[in-house]
Amino acid sequence: MRIHGQTIDEQTRCVHYGTAEDVIAIKFACCGLYYPCHLCHLEDADHPAQQWPVSERDQLAVICGVCSTELTIADYLQVSGCPTCGAAFNPGCRLHTHLYFQTA
Repeated sequence: MRIHGQTIDEQTRCVHYGTAEDVIAIKFACCGLYYPCHLCHLEDADHPAQQWPVSERDQLAVICGVCSTELTIADYLQVSGCPTCGAAFNPGCRLHTHLYFQTA
Protein backbone atom coordinates (compact mmCIF):
# COMPACT_ATOMS: atom_id res chain seq x y z
CA MET A 1 0.00 0.00 0.00
CA ARG A 2 1.48 3.36 -0.98
CA ILE A 3 1.51 5.98 1.77
CA HIS A 4 1.68 9.56 0.49
CA GLY A 5 3.28 12.51 2.24
CA GLN A 6 6.61 12.97 3.96
CA THR A 7 7.06 9.58 5.60
CA ILE A 8 10.24 8.99 7.55
CA ASP A 9 10.08 5.19 7.82
CA GLU A 10 8.29 2.10 6.55
CA GLN A 11 5.80 2.13 9.45
CA THR A 12 4.01 5.30 8.22
CA ARG A 13 5.63 7.77 10.61
CA CYS A 14 5.99 11.22 9.08
CA VAL A 15 7.92 14.43 9.60
CA HIS A 16 5.03 15.79 11.68
CA TYR A 17 4.34 12.78 13.91
CA GLY A 18 7.20 10.37 14.47
CA THR A 19 6.80 8.75 17.88
CA ALA A 20 6.88 5.00 18.43
CA GLU A 21 3.05 4.98 18.47
CA ASP A 22 2.55 7.00 15.27
CA VAL A 23 2.02 3.92 13.13
CA ILE A 24 -1.20 4.48 11.25
CA ALA A 25 -2.10 6.10 7.98
CA ILE A 26 -5.59 7.25 7.09
CA LYS A 27 -7.27 7.04 3.70
CA PHE A 28 -8.78 10.44 2.98
CA ALA A 29 -12.40 10.45 1.82
CA CYS A 30 -11.70 13.16 -0.76
CA CYS A 31 -9.05 11.34 -2.77
CA GLY A 32 -8.89 7.75 -1.54
CA LEU A 33 -5.17 8.08 -0.80
CA TYR A 34 -3.45 7.10 2.42
CA TYR A 35 -1.56 9.80 4.35
CA PRO A 36 0.10 9.57 7.78
CA CYS A 37 -1.60 12.77 8.95
CA HIS A 38 -3.71 15.76 8.07
CA LEU A 39 -0.63 17.96 7.67
CA CYS A 40 0.89 15.59 5.10
CA HIS A 41 -2.36 15.76 3.13
CA LEU A 42 -2.43 19.54 3.38
CA GLU A 43 1.12 19.83 2.04
CA ASP A 44 0.87 17.16 -0.65
CA ALA A 45 -2.68 17.17 -2.04
CA ASP A 46 -4.02 19.69 -4.53
CA HIS A 47 -7.41 19.87 -2.80
CA PRO A 48 -8.87 20.42 0.67
CA ALA A 49 -9.41 17.44 2.93
CA GLN A 50 -12.88 16.01 3.38
CA GLN A 51 -14.00 13.99 6.37
CA TRP A 52 -15.56 10.55 6.12
CA PRO A 53 -19.31 10.78 6.78
CA VAL A 54 -20.72 8.89 9.75
CA SER A 55 -22.71 6.73 7.30
CA GLU A 56 -19.45 5.30 5.92
CA ARG A 57 -17.89 4.03 9.14
CA ASP A 58 -17.80 0.54 7.58
CA GLN A 59 -15.16 1.64 5.05
CA LEU A 60 -11.60 0.33 5.26
CA ALA A 61 -9.77 3.61 5.82
CA VAL A 62 -7.03 3.10 8.42
CA ILE A 63 -3.89 1.05 7.93
CA CYS A 64 -1.53 -0.21 10.60
CA GLY A 65 1.99 0.75 9.58
CA VAL A 66 3.48 -2.19 11.47
CA CYS A 67 1.61 -5.10 9.87
CA SER A 68 -0.40 -3.44 7.04
CA THR A 69 -3.77 -4.52 8.43
CA GLU A 70 -6.58 -2.31 7.16
CA LEU A 71 -9.26 -1.39 9.67
CA THR A 72 -12.70 0.00 9.14
CA ILE A 73 -13.28 3.46 10.57
CA ALA A 74 -15.67 2.00 13.15
CA ASP A 75 -13.11 -0.57 14.28
CA TYR A 76 -10.30 1.99 14.46
CA LEU A 77 -12.39 4.32 16.60
CA GLN A 78 -12.96 1.50 19.12
CA VAL A 79 -9.38 0.28 19.61
CA SER A 80 -6.17 1.63 21.11
CA GLY A 81 -3.92 -0.62 19.07
CA CYS A 82 -3.86 -2.95 16.12
CA PRO A 83 -6.12 -5.97 16.63
CA THR A 84 -3.80 -8.06 14.43
CA CYS A 85 -0.26 -7.33 15.63
CA GLY A 86 -0.91 -5.50 18.90
CA ALA A 87 1.02 -2.34 17.95
CA ALA A 88 -0.11 0.57 20.11
CA PHE A 89 -1.69 3.53 18.35
CA ASN A 90 -0.95 7.06 19.55
CA PRO A 91 -3.79 8.05 21.92
CA GLY A 92 -3.17 11.68 20.98
CA CYS A 93 -4.59 10.95 17.52
CA ARG A 94 -8.04 11.06 19.14
CA LEU A 95 -7.60 14.84 19.36
CA HIS A 96 -7.66 14.96 15.55
CA THR A 97 -10.55 12.59 14.90
CA HIS A 98 -12.73 15.45 13.64
CA LEU A 99 -10.19 16.19 10.90
CA TYR A 100 -10.69 12.76 9.35
CA PHE A 101 -14.15 11.59 10.38
CA GLN A 102 -17.43 13.44 10.82
CA THR A 103 -18.84 13.10 14.30
CA ALA A 104 -22.39 12.02 15.03
